[in-house]
Amino acid sequence: MTNGPSDLTIWLVIVVLGIGTFLIRWSFLGALGNRDMPPWVLRMLRYTPVAVLPALVAPLVVWPAATGGQPDPARMAAATVTVAVGLWTKNMIVAILAGAITLFGLLYML
Repeated sequence: MTNGPSDLTIWLVIVVLGIGTFLIRWSFLGALGNRDMPPWVLRMLRYTPVAVLPALVAPLVVWPAATGGQPDPARMAAATVTVAVGLWTKNMIVAILAGAITLFGLLYML
């Protein structure tokens, strides 16, 4: 006998999460899709991708799985170089390449 969740529990969680996801998306697309949003809302929504990407990347830089969750100087330096080059050049591709070169170079040297 297993101690894990039953099949009914798993399907119930899947269905509830699916309905919740649909309602969250519908709240913007269905309910507000035909209306003009106030300028302050549109201004705030422009910053959403800029806020989400660092929120996804930061834990992977600070606590990388490759090192068992221990901070790694090579990854911290690569993230710093990526941000600095991005701010300096305003070019995302150059910033990513600079960060990648820094990461692989420091991993090779260290």
